[in-house]
Amino acid sequence: MALRIYNTLSRQSERFEPIEPGRVRMYVCGPTVYAQAHIGHAMSTVVFDIIRRFLEYRGYQVRHVMNYTDVEDKIIRRAAELGVAPEDLARQHQRDFERHLQDLNVEMPSMRPQASQEIPTIIEMVERLIAAGYAYPVEGDVYFRVARAQDYGRLSGRRLEEMRAGARLDVDQRKQDPADFALWKAAKPGEPSWPSPWGPGRPGWHIECSAMNLRYLGEQIDVHGGGSDLVFPHHENEIAQTESLTGKPFARYWVHNGMLQLKGEKMSKSLGNLVTVESFLAEHEADAFRMMVLNSHYRGPLTYTDEVAGQAQAALERLRSGLRPARPQGDSSGAAGPALHAEAEAARGRFIEAMEDDFNTPSALAAIFDLVRAINQARDAGLSAEALAAGQDVLRELAGVLGLRLDLRREAGGDSAPYIQLMVEIRDELRKVRQWELADRIRDRLAEAGINVEDDPAGTRWERR
Repeated sequence: MALRIYNTLSRQSERFEPIEPGRVRMYVCGPTVYAQAHIGHAMSTVVFDIIRRFLEYRGYQVRHVMNYTDVEDKIIRRAAELGVAPEDLARQHQRDFERHLQDLNVEMPSMRPQASQEIPTIIEMVERLIAAGYAYPVEGDVYFRVARAQDYGRLSGRRLEEMRAGARLDVDQRKQDPADFALWKAAKPGEPSWPSPWGPGRPGWHIECSAMNLRYLGEQIDVHGGGSDLVFPHHENEIAQTESLTGKPFARYWVHNGMLQLKGEKMSKSLGNLVTVESFLAEHEADAFRMMVLNSHYRGPLTYTDEVAGQAQAALERLRSGLRPARPQGDSSGAAGPALHAEAEAARGRFIEAMEDDFNTPSALAAIFDLVRAINQARDAGLSAEALAAGQDVLRELAGVLGLRLDLRREAGGDSAPYIQLMVEIRDELRKVRQWELADRIRDRLAEAGINVEDDPAGTRWERR
């Protein structure tokens, strides 16, 4: 089965065929760094990390660009509220976000350009759009002529007449058309600005991504990604700007992840209903967040609750159960070894088939869980460590494609595993001296904390529920 991706532009699933065989150019819109990143930002970043990992797993060389919007109205307003320089505010939140990328095991993008460092490229692109008749300056601002853009609105499915009607409530009378949007904004007192042919000012949001795409990936790219909230106006305007300038289709595949919701509403800073990445990681394991994302198809909405996070942690522990050591019992050969090998190969095939169906991670996880069940059954049957390792290696392989670190246990507020192990060992000593009541109290208290303790002839083992 060949990889198929749902394309927002065509509104259908399409066979994936990159512009250059074996190579993928992927641009993903990164965060606007004006406040702490929330788990909605993390969701989008993890989604495209998984997509990149699978593409690389299937042999593609991926050049992945993710930008930082560090020149924007929200940054300027927030910096003024805090009494700090906008560039200092942006740098601090960018550093924090990159620290969270490491926490979440996100592979660093090939390039991470910042809008503030791309001003010459942006100015050159605006100049070319003016020269071609697609943009016009007015009193230090520059606007894009939406009416000149071919098929404007085809990504979002909106009609230009509807957009004009929606814009009439607050129309800048200097615009030639209410739907026109800013490519360059004239400087205002106290705001960061750069010199330009139209006077001091700063870029509009949409032109930043178009310019960085052109500089780092070229006139045409394979995948353009981001959250579904960016379809309009941001990505619609990117298409208009870039294709008006190049005369070529911009991105072959437009890929958008669904929104993360809290109590049924989109999570956003403006609504104040958000959970920051920092606060999530203070209470949960990083891979539990990744499991939460994997349990839902990337294009659908994901509702966050404590219960959902708990279910993701439990699922992670079930995967880890497949890595428990073997407990050979007598003659551990027989049919269990070949059967496990066959199941591992079948699981790998089902995993690939699911991921090639528009990155269907819930189905891919189902294949991995089938493998975990087969591994645990083989362990219970007394399979040798060497034979069991054949299945466990495939488990690690497939989990790694999804970015899961099954062998690395990270707990909120520190690693609790050594303390749990110590309590289990104390319980074992109590059992040896027949202190049954105290041993049972330790077992019960561990159970209350979500730790299952099991005794068998090979010794005592524990696992999180």
